[in-house]
Amino acid sequence: MSDGTGQGRGAAGDGSDREEPELTLSPSETAAHNSAMRIAGARRGPTSTQKALASIVLGFELFIVVLIGLTLFGLATLEPRELGLYLGGGLAVVILVGLAAMRRGRVGIIIGWVVHALMLLVAIILPMTLIVSVLFTALWVYCMVRGSRIDRDRAAWLATQSEAG
Repeated sequence: MSDGTGQGRGAAGDGSDREEPELTLSPSETAAHNSAMRIAGARRGPTSTQKALASIVLGFELFIVVLIGLTLFGLATLEPRELGLYLGGGLAVVILVGLAAMRRGRVGIIIGWVVHALMLLVAIILPMTLIVSVLFTALWVYCMVRGSRIDRDRAAWLATQSEAG
């Protein structure tokens, strides 16, 4: 590999004239790599850290929502009792829609905000969920702010790299 001065560097970086071998993937490794990149959404252009963080928060929140629905059912907080299952299941479906929409524009982020508002409203029915709702909403706000800052910094860095290159 060349270091820009016309001299190659050895594998140990000792300045010797030996070239590092180029990494080549077998056909099966190439297929696995390409599949992993497609699943991760790499073919759709640059990735968004904000959306990745949002997906993580909503994914964890999905489990919590299902457990809240089961708790509402088990404690018979609502009448009829099955209403707790419907409430938890409905909110879980909204989260799944938000996760699916995360790759398409900002719709997934907007659905995430709606989910957090609904989670805070569930605390009216089951007050102990307020703790979990506030924690997840704080985590959501932090991820939205930090993710957008990382995305802006990355865009600025890529712009300086394209100008320099």
